[in-house]
Amino acid sequence: MTEKLIVMLTHHDVTRKDAKEVFESCKDLPVKNWGFKDVGLPPEEMKELCQLMKKEGKTTFLEVVTYTEAECMRGAKLAVECGFDYLAGTIFYDSVLEYINQHDLKYCPFVGKVYGSPSVLEGTVESCLEQEKEYREKGVYGIDLLGYRYSQGDPEAFSEEFIKASKLPVIMAGSIDSPARIEAVRKMDPWTFTMGSALFDKKFVPGGSFRENLEKVVSLL
Repeated sequence: MTEKLIVMLTHHDVTRKDAKEVFESCKDLPVKNWGFKDVGLPPEEMKELCQLMKKEGKTTFLEVVTYTEAECMRGAKLAVECGFDYLAGTIFYDSVLEYINQHDLKYCPFVGKVYGSPSVLEGTVESCLEQEKEYREKGVYGIDLLGYRYSQGDPEAFSEEFIKASKLPVIMAGSIDSPARIEAVRKMDPWTFTMGSALFDKKFVPGGSFRENLEKVVSLL
């Protein structure tokens, strides 16, 4: 399942100031997918980090947790300027999709009602699948599902049902912070899943380095 892991160099939804150094310390590990958020570093440093990841043969993801059309468009333009492979997150807007379709970028917006910081997800499986169908017909690549942020029922049951029914690739994003949740995600079998804060918070090797925590996660996959 290592091929499903997206390591996010973010802590509490903000890109770490030392993201480049952390990546350099871990780039030899067997993790293909890397990314970060659109906040926390100056744009020129984001571009430098993204290009470094690509130089090392990594697949790159920019996740944008903003909600207005202007903010989401800003994130899309940043993703293009930096050269990311995927834009994950944002509330879906036709204007953002139209912009992305003019560039070599794949778009995976949120489904459901997403708001707040940290993010909260609301909605039913049925309503989220209706959105998935709409977005699919418009040509988006995949879905960013804030499964463990679901506030109206059992997050794992909700996520499992959505992932099973979705016809688009699903990124399971946020709050995967224990061996038990890794095992739950394994059973859900999403296209990919993100992990960031749990590594910086040393959830897997208390007192250990970021690398040691990532090595432990890799061993569990």
